[in-house]
Amino acid sequence: MLETTLCGVRLANPIIAASGTFGFGEEYGRFFDIGRLGAICTKGLTLAPRSGNTGVRVWETPAGMMNSVGLQNPGIPAFLERELPRMRTLGIPIIANVGGGDIDEYVEGVRRVSAADGVAIVELNISCPNVREGGMAFGITCGAAVSVVTAVRPVCAKPLMVKLSPNAEDIVAMAIACERAGADAVSLVNTFKAMAIDIHTRRPVFEGVTAGLSGPAIRPIALRMVWEVAQAVHVPVVGMGGICTWQDAQEFLIAGATAIQVGTATFVKPTAMLDIIDGLERWAGDDAAL
Repeated sequence: MLETTLCGVRLANPIIAASGTFGFGEEYGRFFDIGRLGAICTKGLTLAPRSGNTGVRVWETPAGMMNSVGLQNPGIPAFLERELPRMRTLGIPIIANVGGGDIDEYVEGVRRVSAADGVAIVELNISCPNVREGGMAFGITCGAAVSVVTAVRPVCAKPLMVKLSPNAEDIVAMAIACERAGADAVSLVNTFKAMAIDIHTRRPVFEGVTAGLSGPAIRPIALRMVWEVAQAVHVPVVGMGGICTWQDAQEFLIAGATAIQVGTATFVKPTAMLDIIDGLERWAGDDAAL
């Protein structure tokens, strides 16, 4: 009853494990059957391995969390050799999230990942800082985002979904620009720029000063952004941002999302996504009975 199609890829249900919160699925396999999910999105992948940021990486807030992990990942070659073969045995679509420090890295990363058997969709993470332009994220201005999407589109052998940052100058204009540049779908929102201060040291908690805020605190804003973008583009929209319950998920689906991604909720309860799937199934069953 919950089956949906995203960029031509069949999903048994619209619930996707969000990038950066689920690893490559192995750890959560101890808690539940991952094959019940609609799809799984990998950690953000870069060409070379990254050890991530130093110092505090996760900080809890009253209604969510902040993270400054820094795209820690084994690198695309190691992912293709070790992680992808195991993930293929899960029997669900795999969405590969790809990041980069400059356009050349994005292009080569997308080329390699999209050519791999088992990758169903490529999710382009444009929240990465552009190392050649002073560190501003590619996803802040439309021009920078378009330059990346335009560059990777010709080498992407799979559907291309662009993950939008809520920190963009205008997220609706950003979505429209990415669609025109060749995106087959957009996903939103990534984390909000935030910070915390240690009152004892009187210094920022994170070494990089700011971090990404996620969780229930951002949900109403994320929902508004998904609604606005869904009205403006003609490609599928995947919604995310503080989704913890099946009611939250239903709101995003009503707002125009084809599917949703769940992230922070799994840190609180590893089986949160199963609860969401079960709740949506009951809701769909009740509707069908009317």
